[in-house]
Amino acid sequence: MRGAFLLGVAAALALAACQPAAQSAATGDVAALTARIQNLEDERAIREAAAAIDHAVDAKDWSAARAAFTDQVAVDFSSLGGGAPGDVSADALVAGWRQNLHRNKPSWHVRGLDIVTLDGDQATLVSHGYAWNALPQRTENDLWEVWGRYEHHFVRTGAGWKVDRFSFTATHERGDSGIRTDVASE
Repeated sequence: MRGAFLLGVAAALALAACQPAAQSAATGDVAALTARIQNLEDERAIREAAAAIDHAVDAKDWSAARAAFTDQVAVDFSSLGGGAPGDVSADALVAGWRQNLHRNKPSWHVRGLDIVTLDGDQATLVSHGYAWNALPQRTENDLWEVWGRYEHHFVRTGAGWKVDRFSFTATHERGDSGIRTDVASE
């Protein structure tokens, strides 16, 4: 009887010794799962923030476009006909788009094949892009198209993920580039 008792005590002690390890593993699993869910949520928010810029620009919703950026933005669109990369205020960036992508110039921007790289409170989204601008009032040569690579750099703010660096590198274009540079004041 004493042997059975000691065997039962040994089994209980062994089980008790295993429980902290099992609880620790479960806690680690929960922490890993929580971190994975946060990364997925961040990736989703970053993709949506980049898409919101495209939607806002094409809808001519300049306040929504402005909301996507930090106050200062490093931009590089030099592959679209010159100009040097540089820092601009988000207000100036959007004001330039407002003048260049005026209400008489329909546009359509689309991106795909997104790759998001997270690094704490910073992230980079790289994607392939296509855009067109049209001047429907023209009877000929009314379209300009461009293909290339976007790179959005994001920072996490109290108001969500915001773009603080933004570039587009054109790889191919077709049509009348004068459409791209056509400006009007609103």
